[in-house]
Amino acid sequence: MIQIGGRLVEPDEINAANSEEEMIVRIMSSSQNVYAFHSMDALKFELRVRRSILRSAELMNQSEVKFATFDTTRSDPRYWIVTNYGAIRLRPGVKPSAAIQDIYSNSREYAFECAGAMLIIYYHAVLNVIGESAFNFLFPDIYIYSWHADSDLGLYPVYTRRFLPGDIVYFDNPDFDPQAPQWRGENAVFLGNDLYFGHGLGILSAEQMVITLNELRRPDAGRSSYLTNLVVRLNYTHMQQFAGSGRAYPRRKYQPALILHNENSIPYERYRYYMNKIFKRI
Repeated sequence: MIQIGGRLVEPDEINAANSEEEMIVRIMSSSQNVYAFHSMDALKFELRVRRSILRSAELMNQSEVKFATFDTTRSDPRYWIVTNYGAIRLRPGVKPSAAIQDIYSNSREYAFECAGAMLIIYYHAVLNVIGESAFNFLFPDIYIYSWHADSDLGLYPVYTRRFLPGDIVYFDNPDFDPQAPQWRGENAVFLGNDLYFGHGLGILSAEQMVITLNELRRPDAGRSSYLTNLVVRLNYTHMQQFAGSGRAYPRRKYQPALILHNENSIPYERYRYYMNKIFKRI
């Protein structure tokens, strides 16, 4: 169900811009969950960003970007610095928008693991909706490592089986091969129509994703891979207030603590677990 300003809204009241937005509206409307928005503009902004996420995921799938572990991460040195633990850090003096765009336009120079790929897709999608000026104001110090994300991206977890196109989901592989721990699971963008993009595996159905991960288990594996109910979403309401902003670049701000763990392809909730564990010790 879709609720705008406290009133339930039917799909035909929403002027979706294209077939992808129509699909998202249809899924929202047919769900028992209530998707509440304070205005029609807020709904349309989320639809635009979700559609942009789908496009960014498809473009990454078509690109020459390679899957890599932290110790084999690489990037274009004109825009990024690769740290000794496999993070991709924005080079000083480089515009964040130009650096994100380079990953797509000069993709053969890049290799990274799947959680970082999800963040790059989100950054790229947001950039294409809010524009360079607002993006450079919001994200002056991009640091891509696992699920370490800028606070203004507003990531948060939801536990549900009702996925929306543009959500990031997680396929767990509990009996992964210890000789290839990068296949402990796969973060993936839900594209709709039972299709998912996972960096390193491509665009597959849920069944195909499970079959592929099962082929990457240890020899004595007894448990199948499976699609979990963990969903990672953007804070669209927070993001909307910056859309079309003419604020000046640059901007400095405090960033979330970087949690080093050296475990490739972990779900968002595991990164949060490590973060909470560290902070409890302080």
